Amino acid sequence: MGDARGKCVQSFPEVITLLPEADIQLNGIRAWVLQGEKHQLVFFEMNPSVQVPEHCHPYAQWGIMIEGRMELTINGETRICEKGDEYVIPAQAKHSAKFLDKSRVIDFFSERNRYRTK
Repeated sequence: MGDARGKCVQSFPEVITLLPEADIQLNGIRAWVLQGEKHQLVFFEMNPSVQVPEHCHPYAQWGIMIEGRMELTINGETRICEKGDEYVIPAQAKHSAKFLDKSRVIDFFSERNRYRTK
């Protein structure tokens, strides 16, 4: 499937989609969880126009854009993230995101129970 700029947006391969699927409460998002003893690595696929409302959590988060574009706001500062861009969200930082294209993101949460699985 191509996005507005004609690039092919892939889905995650079966080696990822065979992981337990996260129980995400927002429409247009699917995710798979690689569970660690004290952390989670989450592989997200987002449809265009998905918005993640502002929230915060008591642990840090690191992420990288695999495909697509995201408008990311952290503590009131907004930037556009594209393929290959990394970001760090400090503990307690208020943050939100809007996905401008179909996107794939990998996020590392320094918390064991960020997402429950289905």
